[in-house]
Amino acid sequence: MNPQNLSIPILVPFLLALISFLLPARIKWLRETVAVLGAAAIVYIAVTFFGQKETFYVLPWLGHGIDFELRLYQFSQFILLAVSGFVFLITLYSTVRMAGDPRIREYYGYLFLTAAMASGAVLANNFVPLVFFWEGLLITLYALITIGGKKNSHRTAVKSFLIGGFCDFCLILGIAILWSQTGTLRMSDISVVPQGLTAVSFYLMMIGAIGKAGSMPFHTWIPDAAVDAPVAVMAYIPAALEKLLGIYLLARICLDLFKLEVNSQFSLVLMTVGALTIVLAVFMALIQKDLKKLLSYHAVSQVGYMMLGIGTAVPIGIAGGIFHMINHAMYKSGLFLAAGSVEQQTGTTELKKLGGLYRVMPLTTLGFVICAAAISGIWPLNGFVSKEMVFHGSYETGYTIFTIAAWLGAILTFASFLKAGHSVFFGPRSQEIGEVKESRSPIYIPILALAGLCVLFGVYNQLPLKLFIQPILAGHAAAGEHIDFTAHALAVFNPIALISLGCLLLALGLHVFGFRRGGNKAYMASEPIHRLPILHTLYDWAEARVFDLYEQGIKFLQALSQFLFKFVDRPIDFFYEKIVVAVGRAATNVLKAAHNGFYANYLAWSIGGLVLIVWAIGALLR
Repeated sequence: MNPQNLSIPILVPFLLALISFLLPARIKWLRETVAVLGAAAIVYIAVTFFGQKETFYVLPWLGHGIDFELRLYQFSQFILLAVSGFVFLITLYSTVRMAGDPRIREYYGYLFLTAAMASGAVLANNFVPLVFFWEGLLITLYALITIGGKKNSHRTAVKSFLIGGFCDFCLILGIAILWSQTGTLRMSDISVVPQGLTAVSFYLMMIGAIGKAGSMPFHTWIPDAAVDAPVAVMAYIPAALEKLLGIYLLARICLDLFKLEVNSQFSLVLMTVGALTIVLAVFMALIQKDLKKLLSYHAVSQVGYMMLGIGTAVPIGIAGGIFHMINHAMYKSGLFLAAGSVEQQTGTTELKKLGGLYRVMPLTTLGFVICAAAISGIWPLNGFVSKEMVFHGSYETGYTIFTIAAWLGAILTFASFLKAGHSVFFGPRSQEIGEVKESRSPIYIPILALAGLCVLFGVYNQLPLKLFIQPILAGHAAAGEHIDFTAHALAVFNPIALISLGCLLLALGLHVFGFRRGGNKAYMASEPIHRLPILHTLYDWAEARVFDLYEQGIKFLQALSQFLFKFVDRPIDFFYEKIVVAVGRAATNVLKAAHNGFYANYLAWSIGGLVLIVWAIGALLR
């Protein structure tokens, strides 16, 4: 491949973004046609790039090792293919879902600009262009959230910008430290043991990666965006794109830039954060009574499985974490698109206002059920395979507490989707919703396509594992170790898989129990857990945003500003406005009284002053 061609996946979506911004809003058919055909062209480019041999493109830029350098290899090819696929499906979906939006030109422009920035970040082999493209995604995310046009859309966009900006600052600081220790910005030339300053660099860059992926505690903008941003944006960025990019960078940090060893402090920190993200986020998802907010918390929880798998530093666990990355992007995007389909046809995503939609929206129901089963880890879908690989990897580390946390997450994930699916699609028809019909084909085709991929990647799991995952891990397995996927997660009847299936049965039991205790109302099925003594208090605090670092930071700054205003600003003003003025006025009055017009007094002051000056000079000369 001609190295210069590596710029094509960046330039084509950038040009499509420019065209989208310039096309007149009134020519709808032309705008939609250009968008769909352009997205198809992006897919074609990614397909032609896949399977190519490793290629570098270096363009001298600023000197001192700061070059515009791109690298195409197995991992970047895989992510490019995934990004392009999601761009096409979201674009097709948007032709109906976003039709009539007053900012539709901006929407498509920022959609393609996001694709350009994502492609640049994936292909970058020098830290400086990586940071350029990485930071560009902050701007496009901000813009896309504001397109939601809701009351708090701009506030949520600012929140996402500031949280993401903090994580990106950590990434940049980590890169600077790594540069100082290695003397190079070329990513493919770096492979160090994290110790001393390089250990600090590892943690800072880890924050940058997991912050982009939406891990706790950098996740709090995602549930807000689920309410304030267009559902297509949620399916595109938080559910898919940022998971792909964040976990891609995390995998590169752990596989390439740093040498992560099994059960090292770095591995344990990553697994701990992953396990906490799984459990805490899924507990929040369980009690949500709005479908989009429920999905948003699951978008956070599932990141924990990816982090846990990669953090094991065990080949099967790393492979599971990367496989779960693409699996999650598929079924979570499908779930958000299904929620958007429901919202468009019914006008709401509140669980208590919905019910019985499977009769009138069978295709949306089918896509939702398959994607929900996949995220819940039901055999033989793709989520089952990747989760089992993560379970095996965490178990092999010897720290079973992480495996138990992952199993707990699996129980509550299935329980929450039983609640969601039962509330929205099954049970009696709600009287609050009028006549409903199935969405148009550009809405349900992407949902069914993603559901079909969940089936394909589960039943024929050897296809993605050997075609996508195994080439990425080539050379990263321990010496003499063969990464045999079939010996682990693909065998259903092994002790770990049987425990996982038992977790699903327990989740079913919890749902049935909660459904009956809640007066046969599916949306109340989680209330028995919600009302547990200690959990109820914690839930109240969480709903009051006590654990939201951003909101608490805002409150702290407000309190600090009030404190500084009362005890610093006001006293300073009092000093200058009252005390200084009073002293000045008193001094002026004294001087006025002293200047009485008698020359004898003036002569006495002059002589006295002269005497003091002479005395001072004499004292200094001694």
